[in-house]
Amino acid sequence: MDIEDFGGGPSAEAEVLVVTTDDVPGRRVARVVGEVFGLTVRSRNLGSQIGSGIKSMFGGELRGLSKTLAETRAQAVERLIEQARARGANAVLAMRYEVSTADFGTEVCAYGTAVVLVDADS
Repeated sequence: MDIEDFGGGPSAEAEVLVVTTDDVPGRRVARVVGEVFGLTVRSRNLGSQIGSGIKSMFGGELRGLSKTLAETRAQAVERLIEQARARGANAVLAMRYEVSTADFGTEVCAYGTAVVLVDADS
């Protein structure tokens, strides 16, 4: 598996900038659009659960589950970006993740504040 399998965040071609900070150097907030979020729920795969159960007895990273979580987070961010774009924003500030697990699977929510950014000189 490649390191990209475990990465995160939107692609470089994304039309909406997503940052975990409250501001962006050289840019100012022209308009606050409001809260946006992307939510996804993934069910647990029986095969990976059995494999991870066995591996957990011996220690080490559960790479299959790590990859699934990275994919789940990426999907949540994609949905966050779609919502921001649909509401006319070009950036999401203070993006965070919330993750919860239950017997049926894992829920990941990416959320933040959608804004319209402009150059600071404008």
